[in-house]
Amino acid sequence: MPDYLVNLQEEIHSNIPLSEAMQFTIEELNSRSILVRAPLPPNVNVHGTGFAGSIYSIAVLAGWALCTHIMALNEMAGDLVVAGAEIKYRAPISGDIQCRAEVSEADRDTFCNHFREHGKARLILTIEVGSAPHAILQGTYYAVSKS
Repeated sequence: MPDYLVNLQEEIHSNIPLSEAMQFTIEELNSRSILVRAPLPPNVNVHGTGFAGSIYSIAVLAGWALCTHIMALNEMAGDLVVAGAEIKYRAPISGDIQCRAEVSEADRDTFCNHFREHGKARLILTIEVGSAPHAILQGTYYAVSKS
């Protein structure tokens, strides 16, 4: 596992303890996409399927991790927050909770350029949960310069 991936996962576990309890892991990460996973047992509901709150949290964290990685790659010193997120649940999840997010090169570059020019930027991501997908989260992430 590459150091940057391990470091980001450790940062998330350290600063968001719930992520460790959910056993959130980053499986794949590059400058435009991320794949995360969490096992079902610590995220199960009374029906034996994925708990809606865990699904939402893992999807939001996937987007936050991708944005954080983009900021690090582009030396964007700032704070990142989730300004809003909406999820649509489409089918129960009976196995590991897997989330994938991708950003186009144009949207990523606009995010980075706007941050450099204005000291703040917004990135809207669509995070798919499961292969069907079983749920889709639309998240809005804001970065604000520390200087």
